[in-house]
Amino acid sequence: MVKRTIEISRQPLHLSVKYDQLVLQARGQASRDAPTIPCEDIGVVVVDEPGTSWSHQALAKLVDHGAVVVVCGRDHLPVGMLLPLSNHTEVVQRVAEQIAVKRPLKKRLWKQLVVAKIRAQADNLDHAAPERAKLVALAKTVKSGDPANVEAQAAKVYWRAWLGDSGEAGEKRFRRSPDGPPPNNLLNYGYAVLRAAIGRAVVAAGLLPMLGIHHSNRSNAFCLADDLLEPLRPMADARARRLYSEGVTELDQPSKAVLLELLVAPTEINGQSGPLMVNLHRMVASLVHCYQGEADRLDIPTPC
Repeated sequence: MVKRTIEISRQPLHLSVKYDQLVLQARGQASRDAPTIPCEDIGVVVVDEPGTSWSHQALAKLVDHGAVVVVCGRDHLPVGMLLPLSNHTEVVQRVAEQIAVKRPLKKRLWKQLVVAKIRAQADNLDHAAPERAKLVALAKTVKSGDPANVEAQAAKVYWRAWLGDSGEAGEKRFRRSPDGPPPNNLLNYGYAVLRAAIGRAVVAAGLLPMLGIHHSNRSNAFCLADDLLEPLRPMADARARRLYSEGVTELDQPSKAVLLELLVAPTEINGQSGPLMVNLHRMVASLVHCYQGEADRLDIPTPC
């Protein structure tokens, strides 16, 4: 079942729970007239309206059903995330396996993620673009652990060609920077949406999101989610570019809705088709198999 993504941005709401239903009550509205959604149907709640309030019971019930609650700041970008503690029946064993993973396996897994990312970046470019051929060639040079940092080399090639050659100098000079001008804001939001969904899948599998494959920052509680995010970034890139090409530069409700739809985008993984949110769980399941020594390759979703 595909879980629903709820975004609260148009007006302040109070979130409460009644009979396992999330109640979305507007100011001045009687609770009996407020719309409700079964908590078990919710996968992600994005709160971008600063006047929103919630009961403790609402938060507890949402995470109890495996939902992620994402809180946005003044710039409409996520500043915090509430993840459920895993109730996986084998969580202790899974964490022990995760801690015991040897460096050679981590390096091989990181190579797979980098190669998949570069190939996805190539697929985002025009087939006639010389940069596309260069990315395909670079993907073939990645070694275990990516010691030559081919990922960064590919990024320079990719972002230089990402918007295409429209003849506008501003587009030609686009630079990817989290603090840069549009469409960087669209990219930031798209990545944050994917990161939250990946974090949810990681926790649901009984893994610790802070124990990464390649990323290792003492202040980052989502290193593993950031690792698995890399090959999926081009999916967000494609949507952000489409919005920007249509003249969208503001991160408003309509543009966020398009980026949130990433979670239900049709994807394929290991011969199975399904929404990205579902296939993220299959991706993490394949990682667990690698940790357990039952497989040596990750299954990574690709757009249908």
